[in-house]
Amino acid sequence: MKTSRALALALVPIAATLACGSTTTTASGASGGIAGDATATVASPGTGAGRESAAPTAPTAPTGTSTGNATSTGNAAAAGNPAAKPGEPAPPTSTKPVTVSRHPAKPPTVTGVRFARHAGFDRVVIDLSGAMPGYSVAWTDKLVHDASGDQVGLAGGAYLQVRITPAAAHNRAGGPTWKGPRQVAANLPNVRHIVNNGDFEGIVSVGLVLARKAGFRVLAQSGPSRIVIDVAH
Repeated sequence: MKTSRALALALVPIAATLACGSTTTTASGASGGIAGDATATVASPGTGAGRESAAPTAPTAPTGTSTGNATSTGNAAAAGNPAAKPGEPAPPTSTKPVTVSRHPAKPPTVTGVRFARHAGFDRVVIDLSGAMPGYSVAWTDKLVHDASGDQVGLAGGAYLQVRITPAAAHNRAGGPTWKGPRQVAANLPNVRHIVNNGDFEGIVSVGLVLARKAGFRVLAQSGPSRIVIDVAH
């Protein structure tokens, strides 16, 4: 009996040693695997999954969007921050003035303006009836009404002046072809107002009141004719 008890007591340290060795091996193996990753996530909650799990903050939707008239058709300002559609261009980056000269036999008429918010930029479309005219788009310190020279009473952080020539915003009888009000509250992220500030001596002027100076591009499209101005947010 004494021999058996002594043998059992002698085996206890061996078993303890084996058990410790097994625990150490498991912990060492886990340090570079799943347990290690979990530990790193807990130790650094601001990285990796922490950023992914946080919901992105959407920009505040503009308020006071003009609706219910021909000039606001297609306005998507209140829809939040739209995702870029397949094939849609990136926001423009150039701030250089744009000038294109054309001399159609019959000057077109300007029929109105549309606008919408896209991913990264605001789009303004000036609709025309007739052939594509020439145009210029450039920065100006302030917007004024053609002929009178009176300043347009709309404050902004920057102003783009669009001039379309040869063109008219009236018919032969003198009636306006520009549909809707001459001042439109777009309330987009950057384009705040659109103003028809001139229809004089073959030149139609359209001013964009912006929140800030940013890159822009100008596109001429046909079927029907229209001038597209994209302004980065």
